[in-house]
Amino acid sequence: MARPARLSDRRRPSGEQIELEVGDQRVVVVEVGGGLREYVAGGRAVLDGYGENQLCSSGRGQLLIPWPNRIMDGRYEFDGRIEQLALDEPERGNAIHGLVRWTAWVVAERYPDRVVLQHSLPPQPGFPFALDLRVEYALSGSGLTVRTEATNVGEETCPYGAGAHPYLAVDASRIDEVALQVPAGTVLEADERGIPVDVQRVEGTELDFRAPKRVGEQRLDHCFTDLERDDDGRARVRLGNGPTLWADETYEYLMVFTGDGLPDVERRSIAVEPMTCAPNAFRSGDGLIRLEPGEAHAGLWGITPAPR
Repeated sequence: MARPARLSDRRRPSGEQIELEVGDQRVVVVEVGGGLREYVAGGRAVLDGYGENQLCSSGRGQLLIPWPNRIMDGRYEFDGRIEQLALDEPERGNAIHGLVRWTAWVVAERYPDRVVLQHSLPPQPGFPFALDLRVEYALSGSGLTVRTEATNVGEETCPYGAGAHPYLAVDASRIDEVALQVPAGTVLEADERGIPVDVQRVEGTELDFRAPKRVGEQRLDHCFTDLERDDDGRARVRLGNGPTLWADETYEYLMVFTGDGLPDVERRSIAVEPMTCAPNAFRSGDGLIRLEPGEAHAGLWGITPAPR
């Protein structure tokens, strides 16, 4: 049963703090944005999170809905109608990471090891569609599972994409010595605005991380696709002896970001962002989901802590 947020919760930039615990694992989910603020297992940080009295920065742990990554110029055409979104990445002239990162989510179900949050996204300028959103965080002995679901409660077909922005922690002050494994056959080549302009095979290039490889001085802000999956249908990104992020078949793209240019996260952790569609999908259509009225879309991703 949901409970009203305490006054002290309202004073926190991330609102109410919802704690999940199983064994030596502890997760903190927040009201603002419905995202992940903290994940610790065996006394070690699994995520590079932020403090309960801090404003979330650099997208840490946020949900990216109804689109992940960027839309060039914030402008797109859908079913013959042109829409214009706010440019919240003004230095590059893009709309970025959706519309729910700073909105309040409501706790619908709460248990010691699981929580469900909901949010109703109303029609608005640039996205005149209505979505009911639901995210479930479930903690078990094998790690954290996140299930995100969107239902089109409007009367028109709407464009949709989903993603998340966790930064995986490493046992080092910098990521240079970390062995990274990304099971992807292709990578999207982006321009200076972060918009894909080409696609290339990773074979024979410095972006081939199909086998574990030291990050070194390489700067990563790349979207990988053509994902190789294990027998359970999940693609797994591994950080040496650190945590593993997995994503089911609804997530066809993985953004990998070493934080260069962002002082609070720069090269101290690696963002691995599962995405259902490519950057700029509202314009390119790459991976874009068309949600019919009454239709729902759900996907699973999760994190497995380092072996203890």
